[in-house]
Amino acid sequence: MSAIEAKKLSDQELIETEAKLRKDLFELRSKAVTQKVEKPSEFTNIRKDIARLQTERRQRVTKAVKA
Repeated sequence: MSAIEAKKLSDQELIETEAKLRKDLFELRSKAVTQKVEKPSEFTNIRKDIARLQTERRQRVTKAVKA
């Protein structure tokens, strides 16, 4: 997910997508403990996507407070 895609999401979609990504990250970590992960780069990709969503949410909150 790119920053442009994150900007197109509604507030509720941002929250839902972040929750889904956090769940995916948890499952990936659990899988890494029990077996070999096929693409270790997924850890980085999911964490970056979560950060993008959090950044977009924070920007919207800041913009709303200033308005």
